[in-house]
Amino acid sequence: MWFIRYNRAMSFADFPEQQHVVRLLQRSLERSRLAHAYLFAGSQLDELEAMAQTLAKTLNCSQPRLGPSGNGVDSCDRCASCRKIDDALHPDVHWVRPESRLRVVTIDQVRDLMKEVHLKPTGAQFKVAIVVSADRLNVQASNAFLKTLEEPPPRSILILLTTELQRIPDTTFSRCLRLSFSGAARPRLDEEQIAWLTTFGETAAGEQKSLLSRYRLLGTLMTRLAQTKAGIERALTSRSPLERYDDVEPALREKWEDELAAAIEAEYRRQRADLVAGLQWWSRDVWLQTLTMPSDLFCFPRLKRAVEAVAKRVSPAEALENLQVFEQVQRLLHTNVQEALALEVGLLKLKL
Repeated sequence: MWFIRYNRAMSFADFPEQQHVVRLLQRSLERSRLAHAYLFAGSQLDELEAMAQTLAKTLNCSQPRLGPSGNGVDSCDRCASCRKIDDALHPDVHWVRPESRLRVVTIDQVRDLMKEVHLKPTGAQFKVAIVVSADRLNVQASNAFLKTLEEPPPRSILILLTTELQRIPDTTFSRCLRLSFSGAARPRLDEEQIAWLTTFGETAAGEQKSLLSRYRLLGTLMTRLAQTKAGIERALTSRSPLERYDDVEPALREKWEDELAAAIEAEYRRQRADLVAGLQWWSRDVWLQTLTMPSDLFCFPRLKRAVEAVAKRVSPAEALENLQVFEQVQRLLHTNVQEALALEVGLLKLKL
């Protein structure tokens, strides 16, 4: 799979908030006692991907930082192997992501991965297989993967990533060493996202008694989602092999087109979930404001004016109900319910 969302060069030193995980991995590297299969569980999928990528680089780095025993404990982040892994071009590091329209990891993907893992490394020290959103393995794929998880080939490491640990089957869970990433599930929003959330908050702070006002709020959200999807399409299309190779066999072109469509859909769903999570945390700030809680507990202190305006109009019980509405919207968006309908029903239920 050519698409990797998080490909910024990193080493273990770039994870100050996850030093407990880093220390455990480095101690295992130092003692040559790595587990054959890991389950990375946390709230930020990009962070899990980056940690898995860094472990893959460290295992195969040609100039690693050495520990006291002489074993590599961190990547140099500069050698040819590290650069290939950063660019998703390393032949011995394999990524699997949900690709189908239903956003699941299919049995065909798992079979292809198992074939690759059972081949000898082409030059690296370790074969590394990384399954992103392992909670999206369908039943057939999950069952097909169990034997390889339990008895992987020598010098191979399997890394499963999940932000929904409760969806991992016990049969998979029991075959992996779980590493839990710390930190509350607060959204990590960039300046553009904060600016949009500010606009949403200011719109919500206005009078919301009329149905037109509520649909204006929905329009703000739908416009943002449309812009998000357009940006994802531009970014991923520019990185697709379709943009670099014109003269390819029809079967390969069709495969790349399917991969691109699936990658766009998967990334859009992820960013949409992040956007709704931001709205959840904004609603939490409103709830805290109704309880007159200290400002250091707020997720978005810069949005305090809009939060205060909404909090004056709702009771603590109503503010808490708004939080539950967004949780329900998140659950619905994980199903096949039409996006616009789920968001419309949710926003119309809000007490503002």
